Amino acid sequence: MSGAARSVLDLRTYLHAFRLAHFSSYSHVRQVRRLDLGKGVSMAPNVSFRNAERIRIGAGSHIGEHSVIWAGNSTGRIDIGEKCLFAPNVTLTASNYGIVQGDVAIMDQPKEERDIVIGHGAWLGANVVILAGVTIGAGAVVAAGAVVTKDVPEHAIVGGVPAKVIGERPKAST
Repeated sequence: MSGAARSVLDLRTYLHAFRLAHFSSYSHVRQVRRLDLGKGVSMAPNVSFRNAERIRIGAGSHIGEHSVIWAGNSTGRIDIGEKCLFAPNVTLTASNYGIVQGDVAIMDQPKEERDIVIGHGAWLGANVVILAGVTIGAGAVVAAGAVVTKDVPEHAIVGGVPAKVIGERPKAST
């Protein structure tokens, strides 16, 4: 019997589809109901949320495919301003594991939860990671692949690992 025929006849193939549907419901469908969403927010159907009751997304913002927006389990909040643009695979996590107890496994150490704030009109490029406690200023641009560990000023352009200011957006003339 060929490999394809074995796959079609294997019950585990069909059970895996149920596992995928359950994960999608757990990480997106049920969580979206808990979000504080502004008018006109759009997002890909495969964005993953955790603790969505502590996440606010401002009006007109867009969250790209496969993005991960995880608020803390108890206190860490995520506040995304209006008209923000997230490319695919953006990760925000308002919770980090502690690493100070060398004889304790990382997953058993207390978590450190701190809020993340994304200012109005900010643009986060593909594969950006924003860590707990970071504020991204209004109108800032975070280059693809950057890992942001510190606050970003308004209208700054940042990139790299860890992210550093590499430029500034000109302000609109009045």
